[in-house]
Amino acid sequence: MKTRFVLINTSHAGNVGAAARAMKTMGFDDLVLVAPRWANVLRREETIQRASGALDVLNNARIVATLDEALNGISHLCATAMTPRDFGPPTAAPRAHFESLLKSELLRHEVLAQEAKPPQNAADDTAADPSAAPQAGVAFLFGSERFGMTNEDVYRCHVALSIPTNPGFGSLNLGAAIQVIAYEWRQALGGFAVQDATPPRALADAAQVAGMLGHWEQALTSIGFLDPAAPKKLMPRLNQLFNRAQLSPEEIHILRGVAKAMLEASGPKR
Repeated sequence: MKTRFVLINTSHAGNVGAAARAMKTMGFDDLVLVAPRWANVLRREETIQRASGALDVLNNARIVATLDEALNGISHLCATAMTPRDFGPPTAAPRAHFESLLKSELLRHEVLAQEAKPPQNAADDTAADPSAAPQAGVAFLFGSERFGMTNEDVYRCHVALSIPTNPGFGSLNLGAAIQVIAYEWRQALGGFAVQDATPPRALADAAQVAGMLGHWEQALTSIGFLDPAAPKKLMPRLNQLFNRAQLSPEEIHILRGVAKAMLEASGPKR
């Protein structure tokens, strides 16, 4: 689905940069500003600094005079309004609403596909092509930092998203709120794979583990911890312990270094 983030009457340039950064981390790039305080907000130093490299989002962003201009091509409007109102769209948590929205969109496509099938035993060249149907688009609307969204803007939305927060303190700054909504929407769309912070570990092979155990057997015997005449099951148990540890070759070298130190410490004093 087409996804757009709309910031209405934004007064702090840094929040525009923070919005661009939050959007890019979740793979979104359609940002529209409605009558921001600064006409050159996309080029202000604070905006660029807070964007932290999301300059492509800023370069693609548009500034428009009215909300109507910002919503061209959008079919589903989500307000982000925390202030209770006597009248307006239903309130929902982002995760629950996004699940319902995507189910409805999937059902819509299934209906269009069924309608596009020609009648049996007949060729119907005029059948509708579901791919030619208007694509749904969703917009997330955020109000000004001081006053939030106006009633008129909220009324035209399909839902008022409410981020579940501490009931005693639900204050989120604009950048944080955009990040939460962007994350939840990306997760609903399928999310991104987790990127490993470290490369996969190489594991020591059986021969390396066996060699290390032999070294330890010598060392433990030399310090009197292992009695070769009555070894019981010490070495097999150590073997199982090290197997569970899934040692790397580097860790094998460390353990062999410990065994070497034990042998040297237990040897004849010079």
